[in-house]
Amino acid sequence: MPKTVAVEFEPEFVSAITRIFEESIVFNRTLGLKITSVTPQGIKGSIAMRPELVGHPSYNRIHGGVISAGLDAMGGIAVLAAIGARHMDEPIEARLHRFAKLGTIDLRIDYLRPGIGEHFELRAEVLRLGSRVASTRMEFLGADGKLLSTGSGAYIIS
Repeated sequence: MPKTVAVEFEPEFVSAITRIFEESIVFNRTLGLKITSVTPQGIKGSIAMRPELVGHPSYNRIHGGVISAGLDAMGGIAVLAAIGARHMDEPIEARLHRFAKLGTIDLRIDYLRPGIGEHFELRAEVLRLGSRVASTRMEFLGADGKLLSTGSGAYIIS
């Protein structure tokens, strides 16, 4: 049985992914999306509740579009991390350049509970990384760790 080698990203790769998704993608900046963990196994992030994100004023509930866009971004970051792990033999810039070809093909969001709280955690992992398409699973959680929404996405990678 082949031995699995654990891949660990260079700090420069992690900071570059974080910079791309938090700063270069202006919409993510508007959402307030912050990346908290980048590993080949998965991505974690957070969004702090702000008045601009309210979808239902009577309940101070986060807008469903914020949830959807946040989970889509997290799925994309997870794919980029998985591609980065697959191509560790390439320089960091070459791995990051692969992001230019990444795009969402399909996205499904299931809203399980109202998004009420001060901040939210987002998680994403790649289920399958093919040569042309990647499949992901994402979660949107409340501050108490309760699952509020789930997502699945397909991303073109070539």
